[in-house]
Amino acid sequence: MNFTRWSARLPGTQRRAAARTDHPVTPDRLGEGAVPAARAEQLTDEAPHVPAVDELPVREVLDRVPALVALVHGTDHRLAYVNDAYVTAFGVREPGAPAREALPELDEIGLLPLLDQVLRSGKARTVKSRKAPDGHSYTFTCTPVTEGDTGGVLVFATDVTDHAEAAERLRASERRQRETAVTLQRSLLPQVLEEPDDLRIAATYQPGGTEAAVGGDWYDVITLGGGRTALVIGDVMGRGVRAAAVMGQLRTAVRAYARLDLPPHEILQLLDGLAAEIDANQIATCVYAIHDPNEGRLVYASAGHLPILVRDESGAVLRADEPTGPPLGTGGWMHASGSIPLGPGSTAVLYTDGLVERRDEDLDEGIASLERALSGATGTPQVVCDRLVRSAGVTADHDDDVAVLVLQHPARTGPDSDLFRNAALELLGGIEAAPRARAFASGVLTSWRFPAELHDLGVLAASELVANSLQHGTPPMRLRLRRTDRRLIIEVTDGDDHLPRRRRAEPGDESGRGIAIVATIASNWGSRRTPGGGKAVWCEFVLPKG
Repeated sequence: MNFTRWSARLPGTQRRAAARTDHPVTPDRLGEGAVPAARAEQLTDEAPHVPAVDELPVREVLDRVPALVALVHGTDHRLAYVNDAYVTAFGVREPGAPAREALPELDEIGLLPLLDQVLRSGKARTVKSRKAPDGHSYTFTCTPVTEGDTGGVLVFATDVTDHAEAAERLRASERRQRETAVTLQRSLLPQVLEEPDDLRIAATYQPGGTEAAVGGDWYDVITLGGGRTALVIGDVMGRGVRAAAVMGQLRTAVRAYARLDLPPHEILQLLDGLAAEIDANQIATCVYAIHDPNEGRLVYASAGHLPILVRDESGAVLRADEPTGPPLGTGGWMHASGSIPLGPGSTAVLYTDGLVERRDEDLDEGIASLERALSGATGTPQVVCDRLVRSAGVTADHDDDVAVLVLQHPARTGPDSDLFRNAALELLGGIEAAPRARAFASGVLTSWRFPAELHDLGVLAASELVANSLQHGTPPMRLRLRRTDRRLIIEVTDGDDHLPRRRRAEPGDESGRGIAIVATIASNWGSRRTPGGGKAVWCEFVLPKG
């Protein structure tokens, strides 16, 4: 093959006019008396002759460049030329053979289809950082070369091994950081969810894909005592270990504040101040909700979080309304509590924005899609949770982390309903209410067929709580007994908001022993202020198995 004819088509050889001088020096002009080049530079202002690109020996130039060069022609890409660098990398190649035979390394890395594209389109193509059989990484540029009816491709490969290895080290470092963040995130989430008597709960956490840094999504379930349960879900803005660490601090704080048994909006008020102290630049959203089986409602407060969704027994989906305050850490806002019905047979869903937020659609559309998915989702909480995640298109390579918390208030019928009972008595009158309360408690516990020892302890606890309320509280007063499949709960409410405390009574004191007695005989006890003013004091007894 005439390589000189092909070399005129190589890149850069079209600039002849710019490289040539107007008066080239020819040998016949160097006659007698000619001035040597060195002196000519001194005696004249004319620039020395610079050879044009087409005057350079192309083959010699290509043989010396450090990049790999190969020239193929025809539809089967027969080899016309390889330079010394190519031979050094892959060995001697015999011209004239098709590229599939003569250049098997290009076939191995999948470059031959690219040669076909370049030959058909007449446009150059580049593929970056392909690892070749010699262990090096190259960036290949394929440029069309034509001469008359003959077409070919010039393959130019630049060694980018150092860059590829540096990029791989960076990716490995990012993977290690992500694995650290995922490990930290999962360790800070509850390993085993608490199981309330009246609710069935499931949760899932799905970290973002390999290209997405782990965020600060979290959830928790906290049993408050007296049959009540706190449910919380939140999202710390930001990515990586820092977001996961802030999430862990907030979750720990929520569990501590929950022990105070405060209304949801007061919990968020405390968290708001704490979030600003942890990191003034870190913003977090959160929903804190409390379920009381006696009320049949979910009382909640939201700090910039997405609305709770509730599917009732008929399949209709309700979206929790306002109030919704700004995210935690912003300060200067008074949060408020709202409520949404959660009766027997209902399912509620708390979730983070990764489940419903998409770059190509409005957030409300994502929530509406979740409502439609929830309306048709039946089964256990775990089944519902998995169906919602699948319907939202969340996969292993999702671009954001996702947390979902599903809770159900089962509608119990048949023998199971006998294990969940309620009984209440309004405490009217003065001190004569105490014997009526004891008689009422004794009758109820007898009808529930409790063992004699548990019956007597329950009557004693009810008597002491009622006596304490009659002495220190104000009307209206109520005694409530509740049993579940696991425990007996005794609760007394009155109109005074002064919370009792356990104290040591002196031998001569006539009072102060009631709460101490209750704390001694019961498995657990506590008190809280009620929303309408007043307080509730309760205690629990664990039922014997079987």
